[in-house]
Amino acid sequence: MKWGRIFFVFFVLLLLSATAKATDTVTSSTISSTVSSSSNTVSTASGNTVVDKTPSTATSPSVVINNSDVCVTGVSGAVQTSVFGLSGGTTIRDENCERLKLARSLYGMGLKVAGVSLLCQDARVFDAMMSAGTPCPFEGKIGDIAKAAWLKEPMKAPENTTIRLVAEAKALEKQRLENELEEENENTE
Repeated sequence: MKWGRIFFVFFVLLLLSATAKATDTVTSSTISSTVSSSSNTVSTASGNTVVDKTPSTATSPSVVINNSDVCVTGVSGAVQTSVFGLSGGTTIRDENCERLKLARSLYGMGLKVAGVSLLCQDARVFDAMMSAGTPCPFEGKIGDIAKAAWLKEPMKAPENTTIRLVAEAKALEKQRLENELEEENENTE
């Protein structure tokens, strides 16, 4: 939601700036003539005045991340209209990158099961492991014992995994049937 609001404000400011010109030019011309019949003198004067009003420019701040081993990306932007300018910058944290780096560190320290468990917090990895026949560890259990435990308690699986979505659908269907049965009992009484 936060980024949606930021992009909305940015879009509105961009529209406002599109209606303003980068250079407003004001030109005025003056022509004066003098005709004198007694001395046969004719004089003509003309002049142009040009005023350029160029608005100052909003400059995006530099968001510098010095360490390449950090899972953060810098983002900045600026908008300038003929009335005002706005600029800002922030960093965005990449949680999937962090998970991969942590799992790699655990694996490097010889904690392979812990590294796999960390990766299994992602629903895509969890489903891939189940499909491959090598289920994610379950409370220290691995292999077929872990698979049996996941099937017994699917609600402990990460959100949006196939095993959990199926369990949630079954629970909703069971609740719906219980509600229908309850309504039928009330209607028959």
